[in-house]
Amino acid sequence: MNKDRVEGAVKEGAGSVKEGVGKAFGDKKMEVEGKIKKTEGKVQNTVGKAEDAVKDASERAKHRV
Repeated sequence: MNKDRVEGAVKEGAGSVKEGVGKAFGDKKMEVEGKIKKTEGKVQNTVGKAEDAVKDASERAKHRV
């Protein structure tokens, strides 16, 4: 697991909390900010997964040679 996956998960969690607080207090701006943060986290996590997949494929290829 790389840095992007960890940071992405943290952003996603923080965004979910912010979104929930915004909903609870009827603060649409905070709710939208939370959704944006959550989406940023999902994207960053996906990038990290892709990087890990490339790294794993590269390692497997090295061992086959």
